[in-house]
Amino acid sequence: MDARMSARATGSVDVVVIGAGQSGLAMSHFLSKRAIEHVVFERGDVANSWRTERWDSLRMLTPNWQMSLPGHAYSGSNPDSFMTMPEVTEFISAYARATNAPIASGTEVTSVSPIDGGYLVVTPDYRWIARAVVLASGAFNVPRIPAASSALPDDIHQLSAHDYSGPETLPDGGVLVVGGSATGVQLADEIYASGRPVTLAVGEHVRMPRTYRGHDIQYWMHVTGLLDERYDAVDDIVRARNVASPQLIGSDDARTLDLNSLTREGVRVNGRLASVRGRNVMFSGSLRNVCKLADLKLGRLLDAIDEWIDTNGAAEAGHPSRRYEPTRVGDTHRLAVDLHRDDIRTVVWATGFRPDYSWLDVPVVDRKGNLVHDGGVVSAPGLYVLGLPFMRRRKSSFLHGAEDDARELSEHLTAYLDGCAQPAYFRLAI
Repeated sequence: MDARMSARATGSVDVVVIGAGQSGLAMSHFLSKRAIEHVVFERGDVANSWRTERWDSLRMLTPNWQMSLPGHAYSGSNPDSFMTMPEVTEFISAYARATNAPIASGTEVTSVSPIDGGYLVVTPDYRWIARAVVLASGAFNVPRIPAASSALPDDIHQLSAHDYSGPETLPDGGVLVVGGSATGVQLADEIYASGRPVTLAVGEHVRMPRTYRGHDIQYWMHVTGLLDERYDAVDDIVRARNVASPQLIGSDDARTLDLNSLTREGVRVNGRLASVRGRNVMFSGSLRNVCKLADLKLGRLLDAIDEWIDTNGAAEAGHPSRRYEPTRVGDTHRLAVDLHRDDIRTVVWATGFRPDYSWLDVPVVDRKGNLVHDGGVVSAPGLYVLGLPFMRRRKSSFLHGAEDDARELSEHLTAYLDGCAQPAYFRLAI
């Protein structure tokens, strides 16, 4: 039977997977290998968030050689380059076609609620009974906008990184970018290059070089085992899951993008945005301390790489070890900015995202809106999640991290299905 037609019939299925991005498709691959009947519901098209929720110039932070899904890897002629968003979309779409995943595109799930022996999954037109449900709808659905945004003057144009497409869409005048992770530094760099004055507000961040000792930094994160570090081997997994994405940019010149390179260009760097009082924006005085902490952590990472090279006698020993200039924090960074006097017309919130579980009618979300789970096994029988930061491994939220997590969770899910009783009504339409 045609997968699309099967998905749009009214009835029941062993597993419903919600989301046809890399995580949902990886799970579909392993469920198919185990001959488990399932359907993948996708509110838009395959790879919808990559297709519609990224800015125009964005490129992957991981090199092409790292792009892989179960049984599907990059095979082009530029392994050290970085995919554009259209290329990522095509990579994932090609995987969906190759695996013949049972996808029901254009089908938004409006609620998931528990019933005896499974879950009731509701879409605008159909209802399904599923013995198990996999949440693969992504971790970056809703922008986290600080409460201070409501205190900004009405004549200040505000938008999130989710809504930003390019500098040409911004009003004339200066721009305040709030957030110092990968998104924040990339947007500050691009907007400043368009000719606009840019101020960047920075809190705790992760500094990381693009290349080190002859290889991309992701190579070292891979071979040293850092990307495979497991969630149950970390002292404070809650903190680890909330660490900002590293200050990286994917570019053909493999350049390092950090606060030093931005200040050399002319970007003004201030501390974390603390409050808004009328037309005055107040910044934390902790910039020097958070930069020292980022420099310290960078040094520890490079020490670990050097130790691995020394221990393994790798050929990379021919590339000398080096340390980077500490982050320059001059005495001129300001604790307050008058938006009108500095002609700042736009504020871009690069302050992160959170998942959206508003449609999940199962008591598994804590007071902060976070899903309660143990390495992707949610605290409700038969409910699973994929694609969250450091979910089972440090690489869980990377595209290539979907394979190992989906493999292990599919094993757990299979054991769950084998062990639970099947309700008598399960194969009946409702």
